[in-house]
Amino acid sequence: MAKKSMIARDVKRAKLVEKYAERRAELKRRVVDPELGMAERMEAAQKLAKLPRDSSPVRGRRRCAITGRPKGTYRKFGLGRTKVRELVMRGDAPGVSKASW
Repeated sequence: MAKKSMIARDVKRAKLVEKYAERRAELKRRVVDPELGMAERMEAAQKLAKLPRDSSPVRGRRRCAITGRPKGTYRKFGLGRTKVRELVMRGDAPGVSKASW
């Protein structure tokens, strides 16, 4: 089980990403727009840099929905590898079976 503080930190980051998504997208669009002058593009880049760091989507961490484990998480299920294995062994994950050959 992951520390509660780490899980809470990721939840906080996800809220910030959602809050600043439109503003960040607009500033990024202005930074790469060749139609704008260099001064306007630099100003947009400075505004982008002043946004909170945690509002960047790449700072988020994919965690297991049950345990909060940060590593070994399957995107398809949103669960850690150990929990996926437990669910598959119990037969709770439809369409998944243990490989044998």
